[in-house]
Amino acid sequence: MNESKRKIPLLIDTDPGVDDALALLMAFEDPDHQLLGLTIAAGNVGLKHTVANALKLCEIAGVDVPVYAGCPVPLVHEAEDAAYVHGLDGFGDTNYSPAARQPEAEHAALAIIRLAKQYEGELLLVTLGPLTNLALALRLDPALPSRIARLVVMGGAVTGLGNTSIPAEFNIAFDPEAADIVFRAFPRFDLVDWEAVLRHGFLHTDFEDWLARGDARAHFYDGISRKTREWSEGKRGAHWHSADALAMVAALAPGGITRREVRPIRVETEGRLSRGATPVDWSQRTGQAANAGIVMDYDQAAFEARIRACLGV
Repeated sequence: MNESKRKIPLLIDTDPGVDDALALLMAFEDPDHQLLGLTIAAGNVGLKHTVANALKLCEIAGVDVPVYAGCPVPLVHEAEDAAYVHGLDGFGDTNYSPAARQPEAEHAALAIIRLAKQYEGELLLVTLGPLTNLALALRLDPALPSRIARLVVMGGAVTGLGNTSIPAEFNIAFDPEAADIVFRAFPRFDLVDWEAVLRHGFLHTDFEDWLARGDARAHFYDGISRKTREWSEGKRGAHWHSADALAMVAALAPGGITRREVRPIRVETEGRLSRGATPVDWSQRTGQAANAGIVMDYDQAAFEARIRACLGV
């Protein structure tokens, strides 16, 4: 990298979570971005655990960035977490010793607003969990989208192949009202949906080899992900999928995106069978502006290389 090149300021909203952890390790490793902090939401597990997991991962990786606790519940309705996948603590119930550091006093939504003003026109915001914190920030500061250079969202299922209900993906289904606020507010954002994730899996056997050959980060990740990998292998077969890692590589290295479709997308908040679904106007029948750059394909070799690098392989 050219040392004179200005690093891109990066803020990550996340709910760690095993797949979030891999994405965060990838961001910690990236030389072209300046990580400003982590804003934390409830989602995969409760906020107490997601905050603790973020702090611990920073400690393991030797990264000293602020961690801001955010919303402990969705905006309107209660939602079930994904502890059955990630473990009750979100990190595979490994009973790790807590990090020495504490989160910042500032609320995550306020941190998003402040940093967007401080880095106006430059900030890359990546959301890896439910959109509760960002939606609250938008209610407090409706002009927020005009100050964010690029928003990348991991969420949705663009043809209705969900992982929570038949048509809905977890991050959106956990807080559809928040997602609706975000999708309506931003005139353009990039979306990495669950169906793209399914097209970009990698073999469990390869991943286990990377973990075995990696450094302390790989050793820690091996422990926290084992429960989830066993669950995934039983449910989905030979390939391991990391939704948040795919979103992160698309955010950090957009040149690897080989196909993107720009279409209007909304969030269903009321459907009895489709709450949390993300219908895409593929034929552009509604006349609505196309707000989502939907990542369809990413360079698989480049994706896997990023994963290996962040595990020290």
